[in-house]
Amino acid sequence: MGDNMQNNMQHKLITWYQENHRHFPWRENENPYNIWISEIMLQQTTTEAVIPYFKRFMETFDTIDKLANASLEGVYKLWEGLGYYRRAKHIHETAQIIVEKYHGEFPNTYEDILALKGIGPYTAGAICSIAYHQSTPAIDGNVLRIISRVYLLKDNIALNKTQKKITDIVKELLIGYDSSAFNQGLMDLGATICRPINPQCDICPIQSHCLAYAKNQQKVLPINIKNIKHQEIHYTTGIITYQNQILLIQNPAGLLENLYGFIQYDIESPYRFVEEFEKQFHIPLSIVAHIDDLKHVFTHRTWYMHVYHFIIDVPIEHLYTLEEIEKLPLSTAHLKVLKAYLKSREF
Repeated sequence: MGDNMQNNMQHKLITWYQENHRHFPWRENENPYNIWISEIMLQQTTTEAVIPYFKRFMETFDTIDKLANASLEGVYKLWEGLGYYRRAKHIHETAQIIVEKYHGEFPNTYEDILALKGIGPYTAGAICSIAYHQSTPAIDGNVLRIISRVYLLKDNIALNKTQKKITDIVKELLIGYDSSAFNQGLMDLGATICRPINPQCDICPIQSHCLAYAKNQQKVLPINIKNIKHQEIHYTTGIITYQNQILLIQNPAGLLENLYGFIQYDIESPYRFVEEFEKQFHIPLSIVAHIDDLKHVFTHRTWYMHVYHFIIDVPIEHLYTLEEIEKLPLSTAHLKVLKAYLKSREF
């Protein structure tokens, strides 16, 4: 191997990765199914949080066929607590498509993988490069940050044109190299060394290639300015009980689709809640107590839930015992509500 090969950035990064890579259950083999599930779980979720979910999921659905034939509610239950539940729905639908269209074999071209529901350019690139060793970039936040620093790019990485520029750079860097080790090397470098705040430049394997480090701009870059409007919503949330049962409804299409939760109205008073409930369900409702005030933050919105206990005197549909609720997929927001109610009963 010549001096240029020994000294270039790709070689240094790959060597560092091979010697220092993090160990995760989805890295134990190059099965595209495992890589797909892990990458979807890792969206908006830390690796530490994902590991036990991934293990449970793969123990239950160790093949695409088993996942495709499972009930959506069963998939949601295993996903409970991970959040962003539309990911679980897309995984279930995609497994069914793979069984129908590809006879249960995961597709092996970038275009076919990208066409699957819930899979974007990053996930398709990660699957193609890691499972099939194809020279496809896998551009996530880590890669945008590293390339921005290495090349001293002062463009806003939140913009599509900047992301395209970085994608083109990585495509060039991949030519002639092990795409699996290179892409995963970037992932690990971004997670452990080239971090968003206080990058550990003194131990970085590609420090000598980094223009931001040379110009002392590593704590400035990347430029990442997003124009996102964040919505705040105040709900009156009702724990409605009948004897030893609790009323839960299944969410319609949209946020938290198909998950179970408590009835809540975008109103400012439990007395107004009673009016809305009686108008909707045509049975009387009585207020028992204020339970708690809870907050749950989503990506683009925050819920403030003012939780009250109500009772009904006649049984209606969708009443569940606590034992039955344990088997239902609840949203993380409403798991907080349930825990607050159960805690209030201890006093």
